[in-house]
Amino acid sequence: MTIPAQTPASVEASSSAGTPETATLRTAGPPAPAPVKRTFFTQLRASLAMFANPKSAAGLIILGVFALVAAFAPLIAPYDPTAQHLDHTLEAPSWQFLLGTTHIGEDVFSQLVYGTRGVLVVGFLATIMATVMAILVGVTAGYLRGWKSESLSALSNVFLVLPALPLMIIIASQFQDPPLVLIAAVLGLTGWAWGARVLRAQTMSLRNRDFVQAARANGEPLRRIILVEMLPNLMAIIASSFVGTMTAAVLGLTTLAFIGVIPVSNLNWGTILFWAQQNSAFPDYWWWYVPAGLCIAALGVALALINFGIDEYVNPRLRSAGERARALRKKGMSATSAVTAVRTTTSEGQNP
Repeated sequence: MTIPAQTPASVEASSSAGTPETATLRTAGPPAPAPVKRTFFTQLRASLAMFANPKSAAGLIILGVFALVAAFAPLIAPYDPTAQHLDHTLEAPSWQFLLGTTHIGEDVFSQLVYGTRGVLVVGFLATIMATVMAILVGVTAGYLRGWKSESLSALSNVFLVLPALPLMIIIASQFQDPPLVLIAAVLGLTGWAWGARVLRAQTMSLRNRDFVQAARANGEPLRRIILVEMLPNLMAIIASSFVGTMTAAVLGLTTLAFIGVIPVSNLNWGTILFWAQQNSAFPDYWWWYVPAGLCIAALGVALALINFGIDEYVNPRLRSAGERARALRKKGMSATSAVTAVRTTTSEGQNP
């Protein structure tokens, strides 16, 4: 009797009545690939996907344009921002002066370009300081337990109600010409508490997750647990807090400059509005105050778009709704239409 050759996948055998003629042996497939070890940089790369949606991309483009203007201000501005052209006072926009001149012949466009540098420098410095403080206090307070966590939470509550405007007035009065770093430090000192409270609440939720408990059971050091396991999962909240803090810092700077707390030598969009208001530019000389107001609004829109994009990334419901709306737009349909066209077929397979 000849026995057929056996393969790893099946074995053929004669059988009696009522039994299958062929028996199949299941063999194990190829070994599963080893899991990729998570590091801080791999987690960070995955977290940066929050900036891939159209809203965040549009906001980053607008913010990038302002950053380029601030970086290359000496090349873009046609005149020195404080140069006086006494023969061209209060002139309307022209090819010589793109945004007109002030009451002493200063070029408004040059002031606007150089003012962008002051706004972004103070905005980024204050935001970086506030974000670092929020991460240190918020994540530490959320991970620790007992009186240490409650003490850091109480510290956040104290700084949450600390008024920035009176404090800035008091500090500015002690200096004849306060530097931008000092202004940014005050704005950052009074702007970190809200982000710290949000990070503390989220960290308290993360510290009881399975992957954190597993890392703690494996004897991972506290530094690696926070940097690799927890911090990348907080990147969306940190980015949202960064954007919100920068918005508040820019508005705070322009407000302080507009009311005259910051010396006029620190040129920014707020000082342009201050001089326009002091010299009765409203409403006749629109070219003096409208461009600065539009720049403030454009920067606010850019930061808001970035924040909307982060919210869409964090919230699965918003993310799915955004993806569905973009898919419908590609097909030429509107996501807000009340009726959706449906293609039907007859029983013969022909379109009606």
